Amino acid sequence: MKVHNRIRIGLLTVLMLGMLATLARAQQRYDLLLKGGHVIDSKNSIDRITDVAIANGKVARVADNIPAMDAKKTVNVSGLYVTPGLIDIHVHVYAGTGRANSYAGDWSLYPDSYTFRTGVTTVCDAGTSGWRNFPDFKDRVIDRAKTRVLAWVNIEGYGMENAAVQQDPRNMDAVSAARTVQNYPDIVIGIKTAHYAGADWVALDGAIAAGTISHVPVMVDYGPGHPNRPFSEALKKMRPGDIYTHTYGRPRPLLDERGNIRPEFVEARQRGIIFDVGHGEGSFLYRQVVPAIQKGFVPDSISTDMHAGNMNGGMKDILNVMSKLLNIGVSLPDVIRLTTLNPAKEIQRPQLGNLSVGADADIAVLRLRKGDFGFVDVNGARMAGTEKLEAELTIRAGNVVWDLNGITRDDWRSLPPDYGLQGDDSWDGTMHHKVLPDR
Repeated sequence: MKVHNRIRIGLLTVLMLGMLATLARAQQRYDLLLKGGHVIDSKNSIDRITDVAIANGKVARVADNIPAMDAKKTVNVSGLYVTPGLIDIHVHVYAGTGRANSYAGDWSLYPDSYTFRTGVTTVCDAGTSGWRNFPDFKDRVIDRAKTRVLAWVNIEGYGMENAAVQQDPRNMDAVSAARTVQNYPDIVIGIKTAHYAGADWVALDGAIAAGTISHVPVMVDYGPGHPNRPFSEALKKMRPGDIYTHTYGRPRPLLDERGNIRPEFVEARQRGIIFDVGHGEGSFLYRQVVPAIQKGFVPDSISTDMHAGNMNGGMKDILNVMSKLLNIGVSLPDVIRLTTLNPAKEIQRPQLGNLSVGADADIAVLRLRKGDFGFVDVNGARMAGTEKLEAELTIRAGNVVWDLNGITRDDWRSLPPDYGLQGDDSWDGTMHHKVLPDR
């Protein structure tokens, strides 16, 4: 009789423990909880230590002291900065075409190969494809990337296939470019004009006409210029909300011979023209950037102009460019704003660049390192710095896609002896993103 009672008690205990475990799981409303980080969210005016909870790929809650028991997995991010996923509005990612010496080919980079390791969750290809070859770009890159890839469509029908193509007015068709925007409204954010060297205004006028028809902004890379097309006139042609990229470079210096901001830049900004960094390999000179920022001409957004020809030079990546501005004197909250809220506004995607409840859980967790660092401009000049940003963790739509030091992972000694030895040998390329729930 006593044996039977002990069996009943044992069964009841097992049943009770099972019920408690089920109840605990039912109370776990969040998939992932980032706890104790310094959150900077410009849209929602948050700049303090607080928690961020994620559920079903969305930001579920931002609040102090969210209980760890409410989440399947809790990650301690104290000492780190938690921001919306970074947005880079000027990149070149039309890769895989096989074209040599071409932005629409060997010079482009597959986005997932570099974005997540720098906290970037959204990129905007800057006119590498035009209205003729955009469908190929969409099929070849956009539809296959885990990174959110948006696009500026080039007024030139074949985009940046080669230098000669970009000088051919026969493919600069405003109606066709505008139709591409209308056919792909979720992906195409605007029109791009770049590198045109002719004596007329066909490229810029065509781009602005296409932008006007389709109600989207135009990004302008003025190119080598021409005496018949003065740069000051180009700025006057641009509409409020249009973006001038490559602000701090050559051959159109922002500063005059006396070190003052040129009046055409001041007047354009007053009219609502947006000035983007577009660092690249020719558009970030300390003798332009430092005095301009000291005089108050801070960029509206930070972008890289990322491609294979500049990533190993002074530019490197978006965190390196952000770190440059940080060491020049732009505050960390402002640097974050210039890579989250501002670019989201500029590309007319207000749902991006913030940690509002219900927004896609695109999140960067950044470490601000202190030490002795060096930063190089496009001419090879060095600037010493004491602060440098580093991506510790990147989350895209609720999934961990970059984890520098494994802070979301369990110590191998705490796992079962057969962990990793179960199942078949197949691999879909995403297994390394799996985050084990707390046990």
